[in-house]
Parts: sequence; C-alpha cells; structure tokens
Amino acid sequence: MVMTDSDLILPPDGRQSETALMVARGTRRLLTSLGFVSVTELSLASGRRADLVALADDGTVWIVEIKSSIEDFRVDQKWPEYRFHCDRLFFAIPEHVPTEIMPEDAGLILADAYGAAVLREAPEHKMPAATRKAMLVRLARAAADRLHRLADPDRRAGQ
Repeated sequence: MVMTDSDLILPPDGRQSETALMVARGTRRLLTSLGFVSVTELSLASGRRADLVALADDGTVWIVEIKSSIEDFRVDQKWPEYRFHCDRLFFAIPEHVPTEIMPEDAGLILADAYGAAVLREAPEHKMPAATRKAMLVRLARAAADRLHRLADPDRRAGQ
C-alpha cells in the first residue's frame, strides 16, 4: 500500500480543548498566509511546551500561546519564559475571550477554526544566535520525527 499526503494526518494529542484546537487551526492558517510554517506543542529547552512555534524563511521565530478562556489565561503564568525562545510572542484567543485581559507587551491574534487576524503586533526581541540555532534544530528535529511517526507508526524508539 502506498501512503499519500492525505493519509498523513496528525491525531489530536488530547491535551487541548476543542476551542484551543480550533484557535490553533485558524492561527496556523494565518501564519501560513504570512509566510510561516509552524509546529504545535513544541518542547523548549526550558522544559516548557509552546502551543505554536512558527518559522519564517529568514529564520524568524514566533511563539503563539493559545488561551481558550479567561480561566486558561489566569492559571497559566509560564508564558513570560517563552520570550527567551522566540523573536516575537503572541497570544491567540477566540472571540469570547476579552482582549483587554491580554498583556500589552505581547502580540494578539483573534482566531476561529477558519482563520485569524492580528489585532496587535508583537514587539520584536531578537534571540541571540546560539538560541536561534538551538530553536531551529529543535523545530527541525520535531517536524522530522513527527513525519517519521506518521509514515511508520509501528516504529520503536531509537529506530
């Protein structure tokens, strides 16, 4: 049996709510239209996991933190650490989350399952060269590993 691109569909990993999955989908569509490629749920060197990490042709890295509700935002205070791993930090929210609770020092994206719009640009804070290289390697390895797992779901660790 020959696998085609349409056979390679990532199953949800079960950590995100339906709302967060829809916001991620619309946000990824926006990122693609802006010339970025992206991966979801990327583990960072700090041990944290970013919701979306996007990469542009020039090596620019954005992190997008998805907040699906007011409570989701209030209980999660790890997001300031993400700045060390990107050039710009954004929040992506659905329409029912009030924009005024989102930090002013980060970008803001409004999204649904079909698309998204940037409401506020994120300030730029360029990563040091060594951090950029580490992030690019982390992104490449994660993307390659995920493709390999899709193409060979029965493989064992280390193979």
